[in-house]
Amino acid sequence: MFYKSTRNSDVKISSAEAIVQGISADGGLFVPSEIPSISMDEIVSLGDMSYAERAAYIFKKFLTDFTDAELKYCTESAYNDKSFATANIAEISHLFDGTYVLELWHGPTCAFKDMALQILPYLLTTSLKKTGINKKVVILVATSGDTGKAALEGFADVEGTSIMVFYPQDGVSAMQKRQMATQEGRNVTVCALNGNFDDCQNGVKAVFTNEEIKQKLSDGGMMFSSANSINWGRLAPQIIYYISTYAELVKDGEINAGDKINVVVPTGNFGNILAAYYAKNMGMPVNKLICASNANNVLTDFINTGVYDRNRRFITTVSPSMDILISSNLERLLYIMCGENDAQIREWFGKLASEGRYEVTDDVKAKLKADFAAGCCDDVQTKACIKEIYDKYSYTLDTHTAVAVKVYEDYKKATGDNTKTVIASTASPYKFSTAVLEAIEGTAGDMDEFDKVEKLHEVSGYDVPKSLAELKDKEIRFTGVIGRDEMKDFVLRSLSL
Repeated sequence: MFYKSTRNSDVKISSAEAIVQGISADGGLFVPSEIPSISMDEIVSLGDMSYAERAAYIFKKFLTDFTDAELKYCTESAYNDKSFATANIAEISHLFDGTYVLELWHGPTCAFKDMALQILPYLLTTSLKKTGINKKVVILVATSGDTGKAALEGFADVEGTSIMVFYPQDGVSAMQKRQMATQEGRNVTVCALNGNFDDCQNGVKAVFTNEEIKQKLSDGGMMFSSANSINWGRLAPQIIYYISTYAELVKDGEINAGDKINVVVPTGNFGNILAAYYAKNMGMPVNKLICASNANNVLTDFINTGVYDRNRRFITTVSPSMDILISSNLERLLYIMCGENDAQIREWFGKLASEGRYEVTDDVKAKLKADFAAGCCDDVQTKACIKEIYDKYSYTLDTHTAVAVKVYEDYKKATGDNTKTVIASTASPYKFSTAVLEAIEGTAGDMDEFDKVEKLHEVSGYDVPKSLAELKDKEIRFTGVIGRDEMKDFVLRSLSL
């Protein structure tokens, strides 16, 4: 299988090359030339495998230039009980009848990004060897909170790499900021940006495709890659956990093989729900993919109207990892839905860059409505949902998963759809202790972040993840803040170019 660019269908490269490059030179995203299929018998058979074995089995369908031994090395190195707090890697909690919470946050940084970013360093270093590239890889990351720490954790001190993470100064939680600011590693750099996540993301993309910078890197024996979900090596691992969950539900007798399920995903950059879309198109039976947004509801409006319009007020919310108005991975979905028409993609995303909006065709609108439903909620509704679920089920949601639960409740009331449903839970509540305590207790009190963590422990009864508890005594290493137009110079200066 080869990989194409969403903005130039004539591009044909291997999966290893796509993972190393991260983004196409034309600014497009790499997509597989076809979506491989998985039969129901295959899905059922996954139930008897470990998570690492399931991952290797599914990766083999996408990463066809990797050997079985290479895939085994990558998956077993990433998905084990040394890296994750549970041998199952992801846990499924039965919230209420027919509704399951897929807990994707039992990794080292307590967020779903670990599911992909624990394996990406292995995929990348293996890809470098396969392609014969002998350059230092500089990984640029824009983060709205969770990707940054997960990428830092995955790539810290990985030989032949350096990693630079940019986050919005006032757009992440106190715990997310501390996770990044205390990161250890000889090859890591972290910097805050005066702006929002879209500013970080646009800045990284501009640096990524700047010919002057790329030439300077090349002259210095370096090259760029990405750990954001624009990199296929970041997105592909997310497909695994949806198919794995379906296999697990069949194994546990919660559903019968062939039964359709709904999947609800809180999303901002559209990568997590796009992975579920790929799983569906491979053969996993899905009724509806339900896209849940916070007050930055650009995706809700798009799915419901076919008009993508980022010309709106950016709102800082209690679910900061979803505070995004430019959803990069939507480009992959639209490339598929418009029949891989790269000219159409260039037109739409050209308009997004120049005018801030575009409208898709009636055919694409119909396809969106067939596969997706969408809803949104604000901070008041998010906190009310946390309180409701805590009171009813003694289950503590984080602020992002609560958005998904609220949107799903609204969807169910509006449609009467009683299909069994998996809700993707994207972070530990301890990463957002202030908002969660305010939701449950009415106030977070006048305490520092770690006193709030201890208070939430008393309230929820959940163990405090070791990695978060240890942050209290770690030295803060990164405090720099730059303006929106300073990223290029910062990158060159940091790389001594």
